Amino acid sequence: MAPTVLNVTFDSADAYQLAAFWSRVMAAPMADDDLPGDPEASIALPTGLHLYFQTVREPKTTKNRVHICLRPDVPRDEEVQRVLSLGATIVDDRRDPPPGEDGGWVVFADPEGNEFCVLRSAAERHP
Repeated sequence: MAPTVLNVTFDSADAYQLAAFWSRVMAAPMADDDLPGDPEASIALPTGLHLYFQTVREPKTTKNRVHICLRPDVPRDEEVQRVLSLGATIVDDRRDPPPGEDGGWVVFADPEGNEFCVLRSAAERHP
């Protein structure tokens, strides 16, 4: 039997603040007992996966080796604008890749520099 991924963990300078950002991105509430200043916070997603945030002393120093890719249920560019309005910044815009190269996504950084992508919606994907 294969294991199940329970959570994706984010090391952070402020677990509560970063979880609050991701709660808005994912349109999912933080755990009821999470409070400002807590060293840990979490978000239970409807899929069963949890986003877990823990405060660590070490700052982020390099590019993520693992990141989350989000497929919105609205057009990608609409989601890009929404995520920008929440405080994310664009790291790399791959919406218009060179001919013959797959693309159609935007790489963002969350407020603490963790990278994630917003892909095209299912309706925008080529058959």
